[in-house]
Amino acid sequence: MPHDVSLIATIAAGFGLAMVFGFLANHLRMPPLVGYLLAGILIGPATPGFVADVGLAGQLAEIGVMLLMFGVGLHFSLADLMAVKRIAVPGAIVQIGAATAMGMGLALWWGWSLGGALVFGLSLSVASTVVLLRALEAKGLLKSVNGQIAVGWLVVEDLVMVLVLVLLPAVAGLLGGAAPAGGGSLLGTIGLTLSKVGAFIALMLLVGRRLLPKLLWWVARTGSRELFTLAVVAVAVGVAFGAAKLFDVSFALGAFFAGMMMRESEFAHRAADESLPLRDAFAVLFFVSVGMLFDPAVILAEPLKLLAVVAIILLGKTLAAVALVLLFRYPLNTALTVGASLAQIGEFSFILAGLGVALQLLPVEGQSLILAGALISIALNAALFAAVDPLRRWVLARSSLARKLELRDDPLAELPQSTDPSRLSGHVVLVGHGAVGRRIAAELQAHGLHFVVAEQNREAVEALRAQGISAVSGDAQTPEVLVQAHVARAAMLVVAIPDSVNVRQMVETARTLNPGIQVVLRSHNEEEAALLRQECQGEVFLDEYELARGMSAHILGRMRGAS
Repeated sequence: MPHDVSLIATIAAGFGLAMVFGFLANHLRMPPLVGYLLAGILIGPATPGFVADVGLAGQLAEIGVMLLMFGVGLHFSLADLMAVKRIAVPGAIVQIGAATAMGMGLALWWGWSLGGALVFGLSLSVASTVVLLRALEAKGLLKSVNGQIAVGWLVVEDLVMVLVLVLLPAVAGLLGGAAPAGGGSLLGTIGLTLSKVGAFIALMLLVGRRLLPKLLWWVARTGSRELFTLAVVAVAVGVAFGAAKLFDVSFALGAFFAGMMMRESEFAHRAADESLPLRDAFAVLFFVSVGMLFDPAVILAEPLKLLAVVAIILLGKTLAAVALVLLFRYPLNTALTVGASLAQIGEFSFILAGLGVALQLLPVEGQSLILAGALISIALNAALFAAVDPLRRWVLARSSLARKLELRDDPLAELPQSTDPSRLSGHVVLVGHGAVGRRIAAELQAHGLHFVVAEQNREAVEALRAQGISAVSGDAQTPEVLVQAHVARAAMLVVAIPDSVNVRQMVETARTLNPGIQVVLRSHNEEEAALLRQECQGEVFLDEYELARGMSAHILGRMRGAS
């Protein structure tokens, strides 16, 4: 070739094989990402034939991570994060500790050093945000309470890992590794790290919150779609790069905060739509790059060790997360969803393992086991998500303890004794108190209509009760929650959450307890709406249709008034 085309070759091979194997995986009723991982293995250095540039593939994958986290920030406001802080912050920290302890115990049993065991345990403790988001989007759970808890949990994990990545070189000498040249004191390093992270967050809150939305407004005024798309990508990648270079914050977290700040703009939804094609394309390269790092020989060389690693990722972390969520009195469905979310490892694990090897803490064998565990857990993660609902039903049907835990004495799971009985007859049962549910509740309250809110977010239930609004905490697909909301005596069931899967169970339970109850549902597309009307025999409101109808009514009213 007359000049270096390794970038083009890497992109062509990565996208081409990912398309072929993704299609085959989908045809075999497997998640397409399994095909993407297989494509990476085939063009990686551990298999014969064409070998793509691993370094370039990793950088292209980072762009996908940036765009993906930027999109999450556009939809996940600071208020959303604060809404789940009571479970996400302590849950993530305790879960990291539990998973790290399991990994350390295993590594020490194998005879590794304390430093190597610590790096190994930490690498197994943090899940991949990219994998989580793809799984939540595929299941339609990203905007649900379960999705918010899982994303908030991983944001906290990412913040903890940022501190670990910066502090590890400073303590490497104490752990038996290579001490960095010219390193300062441990306390000084910790102080500097916290100062940098604090400075970045302060800069984003004070400057970015005002500047980034205004930038979008200026560009949108030009009327150029190309410039708008360019501005969105430039902000996502530019802020992420600046955060990494100036403040030692990861690319992913930098892009996430950029998206959160740009959410203040009236063009936030358009920004998310414009970046979607690029985000999806580069996210594919993330999975391809993971496959390229995998050496299949480790499966034959250390099968028992690999099995133990996979067991910690899939079982140990999951059980720890499920137990923690249940301790916070969330329903089994939430616990299983969060557990499935964490049953994989990804980008931070690779970075941490690479740093551990560079600091002479982690043996190369440990890095290979981490990569193998990541690939296997990522490939199986979609299957775990698919098993959440069947597993929940199976556990509740066969375990009296599980049923007792669902029905335990929880003050938020049942209405207070002081609730006026007259408010619990002929009332509305409102499932969900998100963006749509809040507006419905406000209208019902303004017109003096009685209603009971069924909401999974315990903090939201506490806030509603503080306002004098009847509310119960729990998953409305379980009969117990609807019973506590007195659905048997209600006039109407209103499902205001974007859940097309479990809504049928809610309606079936409500109709069993109250055959004459009216049902009002929410849908995202016409096909789903038609199915719900046929199966649930209720009134179904389509999001886009209602938006268009409201805008049309406003336009017609203004035009008639002007004529």
